[in-house]
Amino acid sequence: MVAAEDLRFPLAKILIFAKAPVPGACKTRLIPALGREGAARLAGELLISTVERACETRLAPVELWCAPDTSHSLFRQLAGRYPLSLQAQRGTDLGERMGGALRVALASAERAVLIGTDCPDLDAAYLEHALDALGEVPVVLGPAADGGYVLLGVNRDAAAALDALFAVMPWGSDSVAAKTRERIRAAGLRWAELATLVDIDRPEDLARGHERNQTFAQVKRAF
Repeated sequence: MVAAEDLRFPLAKILIFAKAPVPGACKTRLIPALGREGAARLAGELLISTVERACETRLAPVELWCAPDTSHSLFRQLAGRYPLSLQAQRGTDLGERMGGALRVALASAERAVLIGTDCPDLDAAYLEHALDALGEVPVVLGPAADGGYVLLGVNRDAAAALDALFAVMPWGSDSVAAKTRERIRAAGLRWAELATLVDIDRPEDLARGHERNQTFAQVKRAF
């Protein structure tokens, strides 16, 4: 494991939310373009790439929050290769699981950023910007081009608002980022907004993602 003194933000956490790359159970909106096996293979490649980038930043401790649990072989292999801990997602919907993970993180950390595995352009500079901003404002939002978001960060000043930020959200729609902004504003919190990035959720995202990033050709590792 990386020593705390070697991290820029030792009292922060980077939380990666991921589904096990099981055919038919992940990246379902890409199945029409890639098939069940192809969509699962891409999910695994994106997961590996995200973990590698997050751990190599040496910004903060990294936790991989797994669904449905931590038992999938790829999760175990990643934990053996990279300095991260495995956590199981808990909750009945995505909002409850995300809010719960951030609440757990803030019990021992001063700030935390939560990301998925769908955005090849989310790099070390983006994560550093988010963690740095949380020293000034309670919330950081990294919007996605499709109307969702690729990153949400909070510090302890936002802990009381976590339920409001995540409850009854139309996940997967193009209004998630807009509704999140409304809720941050309603909670009386200040926030910083990062650059808008493209994530890989739908067939039309594949060409854009491939043109901007060679992840799909380069992340095939010996796992």
